[in-house]
Amino acid sequence: MIVYNVTLAIEPSIEAECIDWLKEIHIPEVMATGLFLSSEIFKVFEGPGSEHGSYAIQYRLEGWDAYKKYQETFAADLQAKTRAKYGERVLAFRTFLELQQ
Repeated sequence: MIVYNVTLAIEPSIEAECIDWLKEIHIPEVMATGLFLSSEIFKVFEGPGSEHGSYAIQYRLEGWDAYKKYQETFAADLQAKTRAKYGERVLAFRTFLELQQ
């Protein structure tokens, strides 16, 4: 099991709008590729009482082959849509988590 983790830093003035767009448009488009098993969105906190406009979206995949197909077929277009809509007001970085059993 692979978790594709996308962490977003969102400019405060667009945070609520962007989160709505992610939940209603972007995440469903990613899931519609048929390559991901599930997705969750988390607000990032540095500790109790801290809050800033960072979020982590975690998409679960069966394995690296599914991610490779996503990257080759869908990723560029979906990421371009986010950049076109929000530009530098939303910054993303991507990491991977692998479930250890």
